[in-house]
Amino acid sequence: MNIRLRFLGASQTVTGSKYLLELDDYKVLIDCGLFQGKKELRMLNWDNFPINPAEIDCVLLTHAHIDHTGYLPRLVKQGFTGTIYCTHPTKDLLEILLLDAAKLQEEEASYAAKKGYSKHEKPEPLYNTEDAEKVFPLVKSYSFREPIQITPNLRIRYQIAGHILGAAIIEVFIKGDNSHKKIVFSGDLGRYIDPLLPPPTAITEADVLLVESTYGNRDNIDTSPEKELGRIVRHSVETGCLIIPAFSVGRTQTVLYYLTRLLDKKEIPNVPIYIDSPMAIDVTDLYRKYEDCHSLSRNMFQNGLNFLDNPNIHYYQSQDLSISLNQIDKRAIIISASGMVTGGRILHHLYNRLPRREDTILFVGYQPEGTRGYDLLNGSPSIKIFGISVMINAQIEKIDGLSAHADQEELLRWLSNFTQAPKITFVVHGEKEASTTFASLVREKLNWHNVIVPQYLEAMVLFKGV
Repeated sequence: MNIRLRFLGASQTVTGSKYLLELDDYKVLIDCGLFQGKKELRMLNWDNFPINPAEIDCVLLTHAHIDHTGYLPRLVKQGFTGTIYCTHPTKDLLEILLLDAAKLQEEEASYAAKKGYSKHEKPEPLYNTEDAEKVFPLVKSYSFREPIQITPNLRIRYQIAGHILGAAIIEVFIKGDNSHKKIVFSGDLGRYIDPLLPPPTAITEADVLLVESTYGNRDNIDTSPEKELGRIVRHSVETGCLIIPAFSVGRTQTVLYYLTRLLDKKEIPNVPIYIDSPMAIDVTDLYRKYEDCHSLSRNMFQNGLNFLDNPNIHYYQSQDLSISLNQIDKRAIIISASGMVTGGRILHHLYNRLPRREDTILFVGYQPEGTRGYDLLNGSPSIKIFGISVMINAQIEKIDGLSAHADQEELLRWLSNFTQAPKITFVVHGEKEASTTFASLVREKLNWHNVIVPQYLEAMVLFKGV
């Protein structure tokens, strides 16, 4: 058996995760994410897939984030009919996220057509709700640590990665005629100290390793962001509103945890917190369903109250309620998706709030180059929303400690669990500087020699005659 690997995304960038593993003619796609951020990356979503999707036998998902799953409707539409494997929480999250992504694309295409700001005569969504719904019958879900036999020669196992609910490290076990091989895909690794999720599982051996490097060039990211969050809330809500763009999965719940702690300790004013994201509301319910997949059992209750049910929190489902938030001038916190300001209700809030000097925009997650979030953090005087240039007068803040990604030290800590260096280590899912910095660090600190930062579409033979 010959084993080959091809990098179809998340190579010297943090989006579009897709890795094609070929065991002779059997093709396995690990993750199937959308490209986000820079226009040249986003345009890749519209290109024909690098191989015929009908030839792919199965897809293995590390977790549900759109940059790891958002291309699935396109893949199915282009002919993929195989099985999609994931953990139980990822299956439920996948349905929420893909339907939301489809709806947002339909709405954006419709709005662009109505307002005439698209370059296309008839703007079309990348995929629609019907396309997304065709994905779900193909999905099979499993528990963490459960052996999953895919073929007589291929077995996998999901291990806890932290990061978000259901996120997994994938161990791939290949049984050849002459030897056995193990390939590990780290997925996105979470933090070692997190109020909601357990730390990533220690993996001790692999022949080939793919490790993420989102924060490969960032060290000592605060693991106790509560104090800084309290300062920003106190500073912002007396004269205006605090707007927090946050991912509906994980980040919103983490922010709520810290905000309710601050309220409980009376370290911030007693102000309402509006969750203006129907998807975040649906996701929050899954934390109640999957109690064995997170760490909230020890943190869920404060003064006998489930922090997700704190009376200061108001969950807004309808569009009318969302619009009504525009009338609030001060003493309110509004949390809305998307976290990178690439779509969703947050766009309407920023359209109205960015020109206001009294308001503050707080970013709590990674912002790739090419996103509105990146531009806001880097001092752009204006950004385009709905085809209109919006002046930026609001205060812009950022807290790194709320990130769901392991920092440089934590990535090295996870790698140090390996009893010996993998034969090949690929550093992926990071901007070029982060990936190359981290690869050099792995060589230097761990004395691993065969550490590679692959390029987009690069292909290589891992093993011959296995």
